[in-house]
Amino acid sequence: MRIRTKMLEIFIILVYIFTYVVKCFFVVRNVVRLFAKALPKKLYMDKAYEKLHDTLMFYGVDCVLPYYISSGNPIPEFPETSFRVDYYAVCVCVEGQIEIEIDNLQYHLSENEFLVLAPSTVLRFVQTSGELRMRLLLFDKNFLLKNIADPFFLDKMGLFTGRSFCVIRSNGDDANRIFSLMEYLKEVSERNGRYTLDLVRTLIFNVLLEVAEIVVNEKQTSDKTLEEGNCLFFRFMELVCKHVGQHKDVAYYADCLSVSNKYLIAMVKRGAGKTPHQIIDEYILKEALALLGNPEKTVSDVAYAIGFNSVSAFGRFFKKHSYVSPSEYRRAQLSGQEI
Repeated sequence: MRIRTKMLEIFIILVYIFTYVVKCFFVVRNVVRLFAKALPKKLYMDKAYEKLHDTLMFYGVDCVLPYYISSGNPIPEFPETSFRVDYYAVCVCVEGQIEIEIDNLQYHLSENEFLVLAPSTVLRFVQTSGELRMRLLLFDKNFLLKNIADPFFLDKMGLFTGRSFCVIRSNGDDANRIFSLMEYLKEVSERNGRYTLDLVRTLIFNVLLEVAEIVVNEKQTSDKTLEEGNCLFFRFMELVCKHVGQHKDVAYYADCLSVSNKYLIAMVKRGAGKTPHQIIDEYILKEALALLGNPEKTVSDVAYAIGFNSVSAFGRFFKKHSYVSPSEYRRAQLSGQEI
């Protein structure tokens, strides 16, 4: 009897200890949250922004959509530290000037000049002059892939020739044409219709094609002036686009290009700021997203179509890079949701 009583007392003590620890945990968590909210904005945001939502939150914009179109209002401040974007961006300077460092290269943007960014670009805002106003179009890297026949469409546009960004010096007519498109895009994006998302996708394609047309018309340097490293990078990208379904190892592409793995890695990193392996994974993911958008193909069909030996291996790869399983992604797409 005494043993049972003693055991009961010990059990009650353990319950009290456990309850106390849990309470302490929640108290500490709430204190940390309050402290984070009390921090100055610039200090609190002193981190590597990656997602679109994180960047917008710096400006107090709580946007949960996979895209954002700004109104062109003055931009009072910028993050003080560099950050790597995980989305696409089209930025048009409306008024004022800005010095910006892009992948360790410094550029000056003024009225009617464009900046187009691809995921993985590293930015650092140096300084501004005058009242800076910019029209911004930002969208998640996978947003345009739904219902698209060619998942490598953006890569073939010519906006990112050897780099993950493009700086465009345009005239007033070109800029006004883009302004008009972005104004209409913003108007459409604020609708709540059945086809709003599809309309937004289509209009974003229109904006990108118009910008690509400006790049072609304004391009002053011929392809012959490209240095060896860029030529190698372009050839690598072409090979990946053609063979990524059958070959996922860097060594295969190095052999095709008659260079060592080390040299290929160095040239690709210089051209895109990413390793060959990262680019290969991105291409595989794009192909997977496009194929999963076809309801006639099973997840198993998709896995084998892009060169995986098993559905489980494909599932692990897909979840690692998109944070959801292939089945979850497909259900969301079929129900009209965005991930």
